[in-house]
Amino acid sequence: MSLLASLFGDSAKTRLVRPEDALPGRAEPLPPPALHPVLGTPPLGAAPPGHAEVFLGMGCFWGAERRLYQQPGVWTTAVGYQGGFTPNPTYREVCTGLTGHVETVRVVFDPARTSLDALLRVFWESHDPTQGMRQGNDIGTQYRSCIYWSDAAHEAQIRASAARYGAALAAAGLAALTTELRAAPPFYAAEEYHQQYLHKNPDGYCGLRGTGIACPVGVGVAAL
Repeated sequence: MSLLASLFGDSAKTRLVRPEDALPGRAEPLPPPALHPVLGTPPLGAAPPGHAEVFLGMGCFWGAERRLYQQPGVWTTAVGYQGGFTPNPTYREVCTGLTGHVETVRVVFDPARTSLDALLRVFWESHDPTQGMRQGNDIGTQYRSCIYWSDAAHEAQIRASAARYGAALAAAGLAALTTELRAAPPFYAAEEYHQQYLHKNPDGYCGLRGTGIACPVGVGVAAL
């Protein structure tokens, strides 16, 4: 349990910190991650020509990253922190709830081999995007659901996907989406030991749990 939770309880971790109350962070980034041990590609840096990028948050980034790098057409992934106020935060700082950051996965993919819609389907079906500042027993603002786009041309497609999945959830009697949708804020790569964590620790924790509702692709709405 974090110091913040022990002092104030879980409710303090589910409220976004105000910018003026956020931890100061640091000017220098953490050491950059090594080559991706599964894909053999650099996790950071510009995407190769013809490739695209999206940032996805669906709870603890360990299981989320593994689910995403297993998808055909994904060129590289990295885990990190986004959406808050603290520059170059550490994991311990993010866990206090005093940075405002969410755990995300940077996904670089080849549109000739997969599509943004295909990756969004994996995103929607791999977590519960109705839970607000939590995923299951993982409680805190760092576990909120989010999609951040780096290409403005992707915004309409992402919003349409969210609308379709929100309609599918409503048809099944589930709650409304709480997923944060916006242009990508700065991405701060997490510590090396978090990168591809479940490849390095096959028996490690994975909290991914979906709703059981299928994500419709294209026109129309369908549920399992």
